[in-house]
Amino acid sequence: MEDYQELRSNLISMLEELSGRLARITDDVKHADQPVEKDFEERATQAENDEVLDQLGNAARTEVEEIRQAIARIDKGEYGTCMMCGEPIPKERLHALPYTGMCVKCASSAGC
Repeated sequence: MEDYQELRSNLISMLEELSGRLARITDDVKHADQPVEKDFEERATQAENDEVLDQLGNAARTEVEEIRQAIARIDKGEYGTCMMCGEPIPKERLHALPYTGMCVKCASSAGC
């Protein structure tokens, strides 16, 4: 079994960064620091901004989950093996996309 502790540490750092970003996005959408505008046009602009923030938040939540799954695979000794075909995932791919669970071939055929 390969030692992936450095990648695990990088994944944990990524998780912490994303969690902080997600918390800031959530605060912005809830208008924790700034009340909702009273002016109709300003509220419309805020609503548009909130939609963008929601999309960013959703993307961050997805990435957080992928990172958590990768850390779990490392802890179980399953990391570095494609979840689709069972072949080893090249180290270059793991360094470029450390939370991937698929080799390039399987990811391409799955549309990822």
